[in-house]
Amino acid sequence: MAPYLTTVKSFADVPITDAGVDTAAFLEASDGLAGLFDLFGSAAFSVVQNDIKGNITKVRTRFLTNPEANKTLELLVENEKGEKKRTATEGLLWLLRGLSFTCKGLQHAQADPSKELVGAFTQSYEQTLKAFHNFVVKGIFSVAMKACPYRADFYAKLAADPAGGPSVQSEQLNEDLNKWLDALSQIVARMEAFYVTGGHNKGL
Repeated sequence: MAPYLTTVKSFADVPITDAGVDTAAFLEASDGLAGLFDLFGSAAFSVVQNDIKGNITKVRTRFLTNPEANKTLELLVENEKGEKKRTATEGLLWLLRGLSFTCKGLQHAQADPSKELVGAFTQSYEQTLKAFHNFVVKGIFSVAMKACPYRADFYAKLAADPAGGPSVQSEQLNEDLNKWLDALSQIVARMEAFYVTGGHNKGL
């Protein structure tokens, strides 16, 4: 076993070509991000984790119907465009929002070593998901934000080796985490622009 970030697919390793973002690799990296919430140690965050996992499933189900035709996220969305129900297109849109929320929360924490996660993720929620949520969902997420673990506890779990080996040094952890988050933010920005430019977000 090894520290968490070395056991999952990094968004920095997701191929991006002229055809777009590799679907299979993106979904594998998204699985890794969903698992990150296990380190939060709170059932309150299950609503966030389950939402991300559910949307991963919607995209993966579509991808598996024809992996070659849907080999990039862009192709997958384009291929579903003429259909009455665009389940994967909507799922990917919400998945990107959930990934953006998580990414920005951790980036806020990385930018200010004195900032606790509750503040970092509350700030991120204001910038990402809040605009798309109704009153009830906002309340659920408010409870989740308050359940954020202490920064020191979370980073210790992120650095730890579950098998009992030595923890990764903080400098290496920060380097790996920043690289992971930078790549994720670039993919999210790319796909958000793709949705807007192609009008894929209309009616969803």
